[in-house]
This record gives sequence, structure tokens and C-alpha cells, in this order.
Amino acid sequence: MIRVLVVDDEELVRDALRCILSSHHDLSVHVTPSDAALARVQEDTPDLVLLDIVMPPPDGLTLLTAIRALVSPPPVGMLTTFETSEHLEMALRAGASGFLLKDSDPVFLGHAVRVLAGGGFICTPSQSRTTIGRLMHGPDVQSSKAVGDARLPLLTKKEHEVLALVAAGDSNAAIAARLGIGLTTVKTHVTALRRKLLVTSRVALATAAQRAGLD
Repeated sequence: MIRVLVVDDEELVRDALRCILSSHHDLSVHVTPSDAALARVQEDTPDLVLLDIVMPPPDGLTLLTAIRALVSPPPVGMLTTFETSEHLEMALRAGASGFLLKDSDPVFLGHAVRVLAGGGFICTPSQSRTTIGRLMHGPDVQSSKAVGDARLPLLTKKEHEVLALVAAGDSNAAIAARLGIGLTTVKTHVTALRRKLLVTSRVALATAAQRAGLD
């Protein structure tokens, strides 16, 4: 059972998303307003947080940063009704694992939740291809190239293997199956990779792997 926490400031939206996602029998869905979100994440330890990006304080990006700073943070998918590249870019830079439109097809939402909870990456806005391309090849990435490359020797053999599969787009579950290790072990390796390579998102890990020729 995948445990999902939905964070939204509108009760109607929270209830609608809970109803839609709960129709998938493998999803256990709980909801909360933003002011109680961080405490709920720490208490409930969900497998995935779906977080509205535009809310009264604390807003989605503030909460995203706080969640990603936890010792063992869950993946976070951002929810929005707006297809704005600015929001998408800010969320990805802050460590979001995905960006979903609230009016997405219910079947697709269920699929997206499984991908995100499994450690995958998914974005639905039409601007996502352009924005992700800019993040992967922009000046900030280029300026950090030397730092990332210098830290690659710090990785263990298994971390190199995990990094290559992250770059290939595999979810944590798929990586566990490919390498014959436990899902918790994969999550531990991914956390170590982020720490050693000084990055916060799966996109940045994939970029580091591509630069190193591991993809």
C-alpha cells in the first residue's frame, strides 16, 4: 500500500483528490492544510507528498524546502492549476520529484503517484521539456561541473551502479530489481548520492551521471 499525503489550502480540492486517489486500491490517502503539513510528514512518514505550490503561508515551495531538509524525506510531487515554467523551475531546483496538474485524468494521477512514490520523475505541464532542458544545460549546471566531477571518486561501486540507473530513468523499485538489492537500500544509496554530489533532485543526479558518461 502506497501512503500518500495531499497538502492543499482548499478543503474542496483536498477532498476531491482524496476521493480520486482513494479509488485506486493500492493507495492510502490522507489530506492536510499547509499549516499542519510538516508535522504530518514527520508523524505519518508517507511514501509520497503531493503539495499544492500556490497556498497561503507556508506556501508550497517553502514546505518543499522544509520537507527536503528532513533526515529521510519522502519524494514530493507539486500540484498546480497553472502551467507556469517559473513555478516548475523553482520546484525542480528545490528538489521536487514531479509537477502535476490538478485536472489530470484520474487514471493518470494514479499512475503518476506510483511513479513518484517509486522514486521516479514525472512532469505534466507543456513547458516541462523546455524547462528541464534549461536546468540540465544552463549556466548554473555548467559552473558546478567541476565540483560534481571532482566528487565522483567519492562514490562506491554500488553508488556508481545506482547513479547510472537513475540516469536511465529507472524508479527505485526498478533499480532494486535490476541490482538484486532491497528498496530501502536503494533509497539509502540515492540519499548518499545526493549528499556526496551536492545536489537535491533526481534531475541533478541524472545530469551528473550523464556528464560522467554513466548513462
